[in-house]
Amino acid sequence: IKKEIDEIVAFLKAGPLDPNVEIVVGVPALYLTYAKSVLPPNVQVSAQNSYKVAKGAFTGEISPAMLLDSGIPWVILGHSERRNVFGESDELISEKIAHALESGVKVIACIGEKLDEREAGKTEEVVFKQTKAIADKIKSWDNVVL
Repeated sequence: IKKEIDEIVAFLKAGPLDPNVEIVVGVPALYLTYAKSVLPPNVQVSAQNSYKVAKGAFTGEISPAMLLDSGIPWVILGHSERRNVFGESDELISEKIAHALESGVKVIACIGEKLDEREAGKTEEVVFKQTKAIADKIKSWDNVVL
């Protein structure tokens, strides 16, 4: 995986990078600090998941506080694999998003329908439901990329 990260780094360093655009690279948890150490300073790093509480008996989970301790300002939440493989609900995802924002971590919130939902013409219904779950839990969209 480090080789893949190094390839991304080389591509980004080759530039040019628009100084008016925020660039964020999401990497697996074990490589967050490595990626941060090799990426150009104008490229930020994102975790691919975090949990909805600051601390406790949640073996293997990463809290937003841990991310901030490691200098990681972003987290991706609600990705389709988390929804479909791990069974994360709109409710859980919105709680994770709210906690990350309250902790000072910016969020890339993933929304979207599955193929069968798209084929059934339910895209708007699914996306509305997912977005509403988030809107019901957060105070501001300022630090959210949807």
